[in-house]
Amino acid sequence: MLYYLFQYLEAEYQVPGARLFEYISFRSAMAIILSLAISTIYGKRIISYLLAKQVGESVRDLGLRGQSEKAGTPTMGGLIIIFATLVPVLLFAKLENIYVILLIVTTLWMGAIGFVDDYIKTFKKDKEGLKGKFKVLGQVGLGIIVGGTLFFHPGVTVKEETNEPAPEKQELVDSFQNIREMGPEIKTTTTTIPFVKNNEFDYSSLISWIDPALKNYAWLIFIPIVIFIVTAVSNGANLTDGIDGLAAGSSAIIVLTLGIFAWVSGNIIFSDYLNIMYIPRSGEMTIFISAFAGALVGFLWYNTYPAQIFMGDTGSLTIGGIIAVLAVATRKELLIPVLCGIFLMENLSVVLQVAWFKITKRKYGEGRRIFLMSPLHHHYQKRGYHESKIVVRFWIIGIFLAIVTIITLKVR
Repeated sequence: MLYYLFQYLEAEYQVPGARLFEYISFRSAMAIILSLAISTIYGKRIISYLLAKQVGESVRDLGLRGQSEKAGTPTMGGLIIIFATLVPVLLFAKLENIYVILLIVTTLWMGAIGFVDDYIKTFKKDKEGLKGKFKVLGQVGLGIIVGGTLFFHPGVTVKEETNEPAPEKQELVDSFQNIREMGPEIKTTTTTIPFVKNNEFDYSSLISWIDPALKNYAWLIFIPIVIFIVTAVSNGANLTDGIDGLAAGSSAIIVLTLGIFAWVSGNIIFSDYLNIMYIPRSGEMTIFISAFAGALVGFLWYNTYPAQIFMGDTGSLTIGGIIAVLAVATRKELLIPVLCGIFLMENLSVVLQVAWFKITKRKYGEGRRIFLMSPLHHHYQKRGYHESKIVVRFWIIGIFLAIVTIITLKVR
């Protein structure tokens, strides 16, 4: 909203400094500062309110050290993250931008699903919370909305290269001698394949090889892929939220990395220099990402060991949904196994544990385990590691994976 206000002041009254709001870098900086302030200052008030309402976590006895002390810690802390993200976005982002709209819808949609789950656990005293089929149904619904919008909306495009100089961009040519003229904006389901030279892949080729006319029906391939990504990443974030600070810290690293991709993909100069896909209007996501990262870091103020509040499913499902949509929107979803390696490890540890238990029970009559406990962070707790050490080491792994992901911009 402030963007539109200062745009008006600049146009009508030439107010000094109003043009600053035209720059994504300035609005992103303001967004992260404000989100940090909201999550740290108002986070304490929200915690006090939740304590007064006795919105405490009921902890199952898993035999883990320090677990019993966490009983009664307020949950639903994801409300802090959502509030601290949306306020700066509404103030500083271009609200007509389709990518920003999708991210706001994702935040509210997944936040609502997580809130219902936490509400049932806390107020209805049902430890199971919202039934799994309803969670999956909500994730599938979001996947359909996101996939359908990205496929059909006219504002979601990429620019083709013509490999010819751009005479009308002489000032850019002076600084970047090899800048190329961009062709028209086109609708495409092209994405980026990491670590290869010709690193673009069109999902429509999975169906158009049968008949070129089937390219118009590529949404039959694209939307299910988006549904799978949204479901997998949101569940991965949900499983990672098991010890203090792990999910919020790991997610902040992932989100900041995606912010780099969004910024360079939406900037014609840097996308040309790095020889990556130029996605018009995608740079506006940087404002949302900055606000979201600030909210996560601010939430960590209260969520690091010993946690004063848990994010609950209100936060973890929202985080996973946002990360999935950001990856798909920046056309970097094939990097998710690397960038979201922590989520992947947590997911796989559960899948492998359950599968191996069932296989060995059927074969030997007694189920056996690969890990002492799953998800993976509980395995290390069982081995005697303090949760603070586990969290910091997982963060270090996350930073390493983020660096590897960023390197893919040039290593092909």
